[in-house]
Amino acid sequence: MNDKSKRHSDETREELLGEIEEFEREREQLKEVLGRIGGRNFSKKDNWINIGFLILILVLFVLELTTHFLPRLISLELGVLLVSIKIVFMIHSQQKVNHFQFWILNSIEYRMNDISKMVRKMDHRLKDDKAD
Repeated sequence: MNDKSKRHSDETREELLGEIEEFEREREQLKEVLGRIGGRNFSKKDNWINIGFLILILVLFVLELTTHFLPRLISLELGVLLVSIKIVFMIHSQQKVNHFQFWILNSIEYRMNDISKMVRKMDHRLKDDKAD
């Protein structure tokens, strides 16, 4: 093995080690982002909204049972309205989550395509080096 090919293989090895380290850093960053997403289901705002809806529905229920403060079907209609608003709120929240998941998957796919191109180039270079 001559000096030129040894030096070239050392450079290739260092380049590969650098890319592996970069890959490890990116993988750790991705783990951190995915951990933050999966680790927390609701924000404080969402919790307060849920508590508010629950309290309103319970108050209407208790008022209906204990007193006849409101006309008979009004409390039922208000309860259905509150549940409908809650369903719309849940659909909106799910849309935000779906958009964020799509963005993450799209970013991962883009990065995988870049890595695939780099691997093909390295494979090509290694085959060319072996041919020499």
